[in-house]
Amino acid sequence: MKRIIPALVAVAVLLASCVSQPAPASSAPAASSGQAATDTNQAYKDRAAALVQGTSGTSTAAGATASSSGSTVTATGTTDVVDVPPPPPGVLTPEEEAYLTNYLARLQYMVYFDEGAGLDIKLAKTAVNQANRFLIEKLGLNVVDFDQIEKNKKDQLTAYQAETGGSIDLMQYLAQKYNADVYVEIAFSASNSMANGKYYATAQGSMKLYDTSTAQLLGSVAFQSPQVMSTVSMDAVVSNAISASVWNAMPKMTEQSKSLVKGSLSRGVRYEVIIQNTPDSRAISTLRRALARNVREVEQVSYSASETKIYVYTFKSADKVEDALYDAAERAGMSDIYLVFSRGKAFTFNSGL
Repeated sequence: MKRIIPALVAVAVLLASCVSQPAPASSAPAASSGQAATDTNQAYKDRAAALVQGTSGTSTAAGATASSSGSTVTATGTTDVVDVPPPPPGVLTPEEEAYLTNYLARLQYMVYFDEGAGLDIKLAKTAVNQANRFLIEKLGLNVVDFDQIEKNKKDQLTAYQAETGGSIDLMQYLAQKYNADVYVEIAFSASNSMANGKYYATAQGSMKLYDTSTAQLLGSVAFQSPQVMSTVSMDAVVSNAISASVWNAMPKMTEQSKSLVKGSLSRGVRYEVIIQNTPDSRAISTLRRALARNVREVEQVSYSASETKIYVYTFKSADKVEDALYDAAERAGMSDIYLVFSRGKAFTFNSGL
């Protein structure tokens, strides 16, 4: 009996130890709590280091959000914008195709004569007026008549010098002022004769077509009249020959101008943008890249602290380009930018800085 009692006590102790043994899984929360404490301590250390070093403590989630938007805001309040490569030349979206078709259908012209050709002023006026008559009667376009151009060559001279500094030709400036897309320059010569009391004459010449915004020579159209006869006077028959030759050449000129203009617009319609007072080159860089997100292409032509010139290529109207410029300037920290003046496809802004 004395031997049995100690044995029973030993068995009871063994059973008690098995029941009180904790489950192995119960140690996991303790380990997790310790890891959380370690992570928290490390986060505080990282934050303290960032404050000492003057760096940002932006979280990973915030960084991911900025990356997905394609831009980040800098300490100066400007927005860093990712460069967008221009689309291939000549590859247009349906919307751009529609704009181009409409643009070509409503081309505006300004017609004048070649002042360096030594033409008689009365005959030059006859040629210009006949071309304008065709544009009005056959195409229903608004024109700038000869006398108005002559007057504005004098009246606009001061404004021309102030706005361009003589960097472009006066006639190109006036064509831009009148919102012409194509500037047509006429040159001609006439030959005449008299026989049996009758007067005969023929006229031949050319029409040079220039892109108003770029001054690029798009092409030329040659013309020649059949022999014209008059019993009135030699002046009358020469005038009639010039009128006939110009009138007959106008359909070819307008059709060819559409084809030539279309061929020159593979990158888009070009707009010239000048921004005065641009001391911050980084802001201009941000503006240029932000603007490129809303047009086909942006080309920076020149930069200085006093003025920056860029070319904008797009199939959008001038007012849309102006709106896009304001949006881009806002992102570049130039919220006070304003338009100084515009003419045709040329804009001059002041940064407001």
